[in-house]
Amino acid sequence: MNFSLDKLRRNDLLYVFLHIINLHFIKMLEKLFGFNPKETTVRTEIMAGITTFLTMAYILAVNPNILSETGMDKGALFTTTVVMSALATIFMGIYAKLPLALAPGMGLNAFFAYTVCMIMGYSWQFALTAVFLEGLAFILLTVTNLREKIVDVIPDTLKNAISAGIGLYIAFIGLKSAEIIVNNEATLVSLGQLTSGSALLGVIGIVLTSVLLVKNVKGALLFGILVTTLIGIPLGVTNIDGIFSVPPSIEPIFLKFEWDHIFTKEMIVIVFTLLFVDLFDCIGTVIGVTTRAGMVKEDGKIPHLKEVFMVDSIATTAGAAMGTSTVAVYVESAAGVNEGGRSGLTAFITGACFLLALFFAPLFLAIPAAATAPVLVLVGLMMMGSVLKVDFNNYAEAVPAFICIIFMPLAYSISDGIVLGHLSYIFINLCSGNYKKMTVGMYILAAFFLLKFIL
Repeated sequence: MNFSLDKLRRNDLLYVFLHIINLHFIKMLEKLFGFNPKETTVRTEIMAGITTFLTMAYILAVNPNILSETGMDKGALFTTTVVMSALATIFMGIYAKLPLALAPGMGLNAFFAYTVCMIMGYSWQFALTAVFLEGLAFILLTVTNLREKIVDVIPDTLKNAISAGIGLYIAFIGLKSAEIIVNNEATLVSLGQLTSGSALLGVIGIVLTSVLLVKNVKGALLFGILVTTLIGIPLGVTNIDGIFSVPPSIEPIFLKFEWDHIFTKEMIVIVFTLLFVDLFDCIGTVIGVTTRAGMVKEDGKIPHLKEVFMVDSIATTAGAAMGTSTVAVYVESAAGVNEGGRSGLTAFITGACFLLALFFAPLFLAIPAAATAPVLVLVGLMMMGSVLKVDFNNYAEAVPAFICIIFMPLAYSISDGIVLGHLSYIFINLCSGNYKKMTVGMYILAAFFLLKFIL
C-alpha cells in the first residue's frame, strides 16, 4: 500500500513538473511570437507554417531562373533567395508576430530582369542599386508612419474587396501554374488539356483537397499537397532528382552595387515603379490575409502594421545587398492562415523550412506546381468570404468594390486592382454628390495614383 502511494505521489510530481514546463514554454511563445493558446495550438502553427512554405517553395526555382537571364550567377541566386526568404520570414514572426511570409516578389523580379536590364539596357548591378534605394525609401516612409496612414484612408468597402480580389488573383495563379488555364492568342486564356499531365494532376488535387476539407481533416491543405505530389510520380509530373545538395556561394552577387547614373530621370522612374508596386502589393496582401484571419480590429486597425512594414522595408534593403530583387510579403501566406496559423510562430516555422531547403533543395523542389495549385485555388475560395461584407445594394460602394476585385486577376496585379478601385470610389462618389464620405487623405492618395499612370 505504501509503495502504491509513493508511486502515485511521484506521478503527481511528474505531472506538476511537466505542467510547469509547458506553462513556461507557452509564455515564451507568447512573448516571442504573440502566440495565444486560446486561438491556436503549437501543432496548428507548425502545420500552417509548413503549408505556407510548400505553397511558395516554387520561388526557389523561379526567382533564380528569372534573374539569371540578366547574367547573374544562378547558383548564387538560389542561395540568396533561400537565405533572404528564411531570414525575412523569421524576422516577421519575431518582430511583427504575424503569420506572414516573405520572399523575392514575383512581378518585381520580372520588372528587374526584363524591363530594367533587358529593355532599358542597364546592368543587373544598376538594378540592384535601384532596389537598395527603394528599400531605403520604404524605411523612411515606415518611420514617418506614412504607410500606416495610407492603409487608414482606404475605405472599408475596398478593404473587404481587396481580400476577395486577392482570392480570385491567387486562384487564377494556381489554375495557371497547373496549366488548367492556359494562354490563348484569340481569347487571351482558355481551358487546358485536363486529361493528362499537370492539368490532370491539378484537377485530382483540387478534388482530393476539397474532400479533405469537407471531412474536416486537420491539416487538409498540407496533406493535399503531399498526397498530390505522390500521385504525380506515376503521372510523370513529379520528378525526384536527389535529396541533398550543398548551397553555392553568394559571392558573385553580394554587395555588387553600381552608383553611376543614380541621379538620372530613369533611376527616379525605376525606383518609383518598384516603390509603388511593392507598397500596394504589400498593403493589399496584409489587408487580405489579416481580414481572412479575423485579425482586423473593430475600428479597422491591423495589429503590428508598422512592424510589418518595417520588416518588409529592411528585407528589401538587405535583399539588394545580398543580390536579389525586391523582397515582399507573399499572398501565399493566406494558405497558412487558412490552416489555422494566427501568430508569428507560423512565420517562424515557414522560415525554418526555407533554411532546411538550403540543404535539401532537390527534395523540396520536386513538389510540382500542380500539387500546390489546388491549395491556391481553395484558399482563393476561402478569401472570397469577405465579399459578403460589401453592400451590393449601394452602387456607390458596390461598383468600386467590383472594379477592385475583378481587376486584380484580369490585370494580374494586386496594386492595379487597389489603384483602380480607389480611383473609381473617388470619382463615382464625387459625381454622385457624396462629398461627406471623402477625406483629405483619400484625395491625396488618389492624386498619387494618378501620378503613377502619368509616369
